[in-house]
Formats: sequence, C-alpha cells, structure tokens
Amino acid sequence: MKRFLLSLTASLFLSTFCFAQSAYIDFDRDYYHLIDRYEILGGNFNSSFHTGYKPYRRDDVADFLETIDEQYMSKVDAFNINFLKNDNWEFVEEETDFSKKPLWKTIYKKPSDFYFHRDKVVDVHVNPVLYFRGGMDAEQDFMNFKNSRGIAIRGSVDRKVGFYTYLSTNEVIFPSWIDAYAKHNGAVPGEGFWKTYGDNGYSYFSARGYVTVQVSKHISAQMGHDRNFIGEGYRSMVLSDFSNPYMFFKLNTRVWKLQFTNTWAQLNADVFLDGIGRPTDGRYPKKFFSLHRLGLNLGKKFNIGVFESVMANKADWTYFNPIIFYRWVEHQLGTPDKVMLGTDFKWNVANSMQFYGQFALDEFVFGEFFGQDGKNSSRNKHGLQVGYKYINVFNVSNLDLQLEYNQARPYTYQEKEEYQAYTNYRTPLTHPRGANFREMIGIIRYQPLPKLSFNFTGVYHYYGGDPDEETNMGGDLLKNRLEGTDGLGLYGHTIGQGVENRMIIGNLRASYMLRHNLFLDAGHSYRKRTAQNLDSPEVSQYSQLSLRLNIAREDFNY
Repeated sequence: MKRFLLSLTASLFLSTFCFAQSAYIDFDRDYYHLIDRYEILGGNFNSSFHTGYKPYRRDDVADFLETIDEQYMSKVDAFNINFLKNDNWEFVEEETDFSKKPLWKTIYKKPSDFYFHRDKVVDVHVNPVLYFRGGMDAEQDFMNFKNSRGIAIRGSVDRKVGFYTYLSTNEVIFPSWIDAYAKHNGAVPGEGFWKTYGDNGYSYFSARGYVTVQVSKHISAQMGHDRNFIGEGYRSMVLSDFSNPYMFFKLNTRVWKLQFTNTWAQLNADVFLDGIGRPTDGRYPKKFFSLHRLGLNLGKKFNIGVFESVMANKADWTYFNPIIFYRWVEHQLGTPDKVMLGTDFKWNVANSMQFYGQFALDEFVFGEFFGQDGKNSSRNKHGLQVGYKYINVFNVSNLDLQLEYNQARPYTYQEKEEYQAYTNYRTPLTHPRGANFREMIGIIRYQPLPKLSFNFTGVYHYYGGDPDEETNMGGDLLKNRLEGTDGLGLYGHTIGQGVENRMIIGNLRASYMLRHNLFLDAGHSYRKRTAQNLDSPEVSQYSQLSLRLNIAREDFNY
C-alpha cells in the first residue's frame, strides 16, 4: 500500500510537468500590432490566449496562427503571417521555411535563428542583437546615436522548463528631450542604472531573463526579470513597459473563458544619486508590488478585465494569497499600503474595428466623487483610457488606424507614505507623463509592400507642471502627495493645474525589412512645447537613420 501511494504521488507530480513550455515574445508594438490585426480581422477572439496581459507566449501565438484563414488575405498579410510563423517555428505544426544558403550548414539554417539546436532534451535558439542609430537634433550641436550589441537566448529543457536570457551593452546619446527626462529622473527610461559616456552620453547594460514552467494543463508560471503590460492600447494606465525590468513571479490560469493572472514583484523604491544626478553605489531601498487581474470573454467579441494591486514599502505574507481581496487584507494590516482597483475592456466589431479602454481608481470618496461640494477633490484620483482601432481603413489593404485618449487626475499614482508611489527605479509604472495630464494619440500604419511599412504617430499633451521643486501640483510621481501642497486646499484640483503646458509631437518613420528581423529605419520627429513660463515655444526637429536586428525600434513619443 505504501509503495502504491508513493507511485501515485510520483505520477501526479510528474503529470503536472508533462506539458510543452515556451518563452515569451518581447513586447514590440509593431510585432504585437500584427497579432491584434489578425484577431480583429478574424471576427472572434482567438482561443489560445487573452490579449489583455502582455507579453504573449510563443506557443500560444503559434496556435493562433494555425487558425487564421488566409484565403481572403492580401499578399502583404500572407507575408506577415509567414513571418510570424517563421519567428515561432518550433511551435508551428506545418513545415516552415529553411534558409536557402545557410553558413557552414549551421548558421541561419532557419531565417529566424542565428543558431539553434533541437533534440528530445534541449531546444535552444541563439540570436545576436544589434542596434545602430545616428541622428541630428536641431537643439543639439552634436550628433546623437545608439550603439547596442548583445545576445538573446531562448529555449527549453525536456520540453517542460522554458528559459530566456537577454544581455546587451549600450552607448547612447539621446535627443534633447529624452536627455532632459533622464536627467530629471536620474534613470534612463526602460533601463534604469546608467553611467556617463563621453560628455553627453549614457552607457548601460540591459539584461533580462526568466524561467517558465507549465504547472498543469491550465496553469503556467514565470519567474525572472522582465517587463509586463496590461491593456490593448499604445499606453497603459494600469501597468506598462516604460520602467526598467524588475524581478517578479507570475501565475497565469486559463479556464473556460477566464484568464486569471497573479503577479508579485520586487521594485526599486529609490536610487542614490551623486552631486550631479548620476546613480551611485549603495543598497537601494526596495518595495513590493502585487497585482491580480481577471479577464473574461463575454461571447466571442467582448472581453472585460478587473484588477486590483497593492504597493507596499515592505513585503507581507498576506499579499501572497492569490485569490484574496487586497483591500480587505490592507484594512486588516491597518491601511498602511497603496491599493488600486480598476477595469479594462475590448470589443471587436464588424471584423475590422476594436474599441478598448481602461479605468484605474487610485482613491475614491463617494460624496466627493459624485457630490457638487466635493467636486475636484485631491482625493478623487483616477486614470482613464479610451481607444479605437480600425483595420483596413475604408477597405484599403494594410492601412490601419488607431486613436487613443488618456488622462490622469492630479496626484494619481502618488502616495503620502514613503516608497509607495507607482514607480520603479524613479520612472512611472504606467504612463511616461505620470499624472495631471490629458493626452490624445493618433497612429496610422501602412504597409504597401511586404517588406516596407510606414508609421505616423501624432501625440497631443496637455499637462500641468510644478512652478518650482518645492511645489507639488500632482504630476511628478517622485514627489510625496502631501508635501509641497501647502495652501492648495482639498478642493478645486483640475487636470492641467500648475504651469500649463501644451505639447505636439509628430513622428514619421519608414521601415524596410532587409531579412528576417533585420530592419533599416528612417524617421523624423517634430516636437513643439508651449508653456506659461516660456517666452516662446520650444521646438525640436530630429532626424534619424538606424539599422537594427532582433530588437524593437525606439519610440520617443513623450
């Protein structure tokens, strides 16, 4: 009997790890737009995964690609689908492309892999990562550039444990406004720690890595350093990829029409800076972030998600319960931490359109939210997003439109307690602007030829700035919510308060795919900012040319 129980226990344990495992696809907006495009054109949600929590697993994307009906697709769409299949070929059932002339019969046997080895035990894919950019900013009297070299390795062991690692070394001189942003925050957006390079540049390592395990048929786990993104938009008001990678553990459960995702993360609460604003050595303080999101497909065209998150300046075991209501837990602890609640949705319409949105509630006082006496209270803090996608605009093949509106009230994502603001390594976890803003975004994507694509992104910002370092008008997440607000009162707080700023950004880019995942980009950016404290508008004109391999292009749309 004892032997039988031991055998049964072993069988149950082994059975939980008998499912194939996959790495995730790096969150690249151009790449992910293709996946969204074909789901919208298909009319119904794909049966492989929910799109509300990114990044996606490679095996899930491969399963979705197998379901696409290519009969009515254009030549360009057929090229894109073939590109996606080749990029995830190890999970595609049909035969994918082989290179016509692999080097030494080993290098680039597959168009997507510099080198791969695949047997019953090990599956490994190795790729170089390169990004060479040169550009001129009218506000600078020197050339700016990016020089990135690195490697990306993904694969699995025994088809049960997946892995991914990425490492690159980078020397960069940014356009003027990105340079100013990095100096203000003491961090390179999306990367964090940096050292000086020459007189005007930044030098930094970029590293990400994780392991994945399929716990059961419906539950998967991921642990490592990377970024996450919630929502369907260009921005996210819940959790975005803007800050640098952080350590997290994620459980993803998919049952029926439900997807339940739990994320627990350790973040950098602050950074020690030297006298000229550079990160310096020391044990940086930490904070802990937990998030639950439950997504539900209502029918085949409407998805709704609800989330709750907590930001705490120290870890507490009670937040590690994956199925408890965080607000109740926080009350039991004496209300010491920052809890946010909210929802997101998407609605696919007419095989060509998608409506989407988010609402993130930071703090809520019923009488002040709905009552006239409490109108525009500083305690009513929330972020809002509404968006629209139109595929094949006016039946023009491969012409896609996206419109998006975002806003965050003053003091949203800030907090009165130390190390509880919605930041990681001194950069926002959601929108680059922080809070106290309104934003409108328009994106036109056009792919007239299989290897050639154009992208125009227009952005309008209206936001309030602080008149000085001591005053807090509610937009800078690095400031304490209660400090710098003397004399401002509880009521009368509106979006744009403080020093009124208006900004227009136009970014035009053309990309040509020279070979699989090797792109030549040419682009021009126009940026104009007017403000109450400026005698004349600040205008920046920036042109660039870049060559990149196995890496997403940079966006400077903030």
